Amino acid sequence: MEEKLQVSRLIKTYADKTVLNGINFTVHNGEFLSVLGPSGCGKTTLLRILIGIEPFDSGHIQKDGEEISNLPPNARGMGIVFQNYALFPNMSVLQNVMYPLKFQPKLKKNAKSIALDIIEKVGLTEHIGKKPNKLSGGQQQRVAIARTLALSPDIVLFDEPMSALDAANRVALRKEIKEIQAKFGITMIYITHDQEEAFSMSDRVIVMDEGNIVQMDTPYEVYHHPANDYVEQFVTCHLKEKISSIQESVGGVR
Repeated sequence: MEEKLQVSRLIKTYADKTVLNGINFTVHNGEFLSVLGPSGCGKTTLLRILIGIEPFDSGHIQKDGEEISNLPPNARGMGIVFQNYALFPNMSVLQNVMYPLKFQPKLKKNAKSIALDIIEKVGLTEHIGKKPNKLSGGQQQRVAIARTLALSPDIVLFDEPMSALDAANRVALRKEIKEIQAKFGITMIYITHDQEEAFSMSDRVIVMDEGNIVQMDTPYEVYHHPANDYVEQFVTCHLKEKISSIQESVGGVR
């Protein structure tokens, strides 16, 4: 498969703490890759480094075979969807999606038509004139995704985008994000601490522990063949408990 992103020997330290310990991984073109781990494992730092808003000590980041380690965020061809949506409360859906386009000389002239097209593709046309406080959490997140996609990034990064949503909205948005990925054929890197989320959406999963990648494989392989006791406990035991709980619930209804 064609390589879209290659990360090599990436090291990041804060004072005397190593946050990323020389990690290596490759992301394929059009892949949905989740980076899974508990708070403090280094996954959010990794995302911030990839997008270019966090410096690092050493290593290399290449996209399409070109070194991008020293490029500013706006020159990396990546977009990011934040945990808190970061929507402008005084702007409508259309205005929020158009906003970043106004700062791109090549896109500014066609900002409205680009925004309208993206809004239609993410299924928000009927809400186009609404402000964020009139939208559900899931709808707000779709606006944030639409705003990111409007700039036509090669890679979209997600920073735990569903943590503020209730269970029903999380399940619905998982499906919507995968449908959006299929429509745009875009590479997505998804940061999460939620095992079920990572396994239900991903082509491959990176499992992190204290700044190290302890396993990177398909959800099936990680579940059935955990690399060590940490993966067994953090990932597979959690999912087995979840499956068992669902089965008991279904059995109880009967």
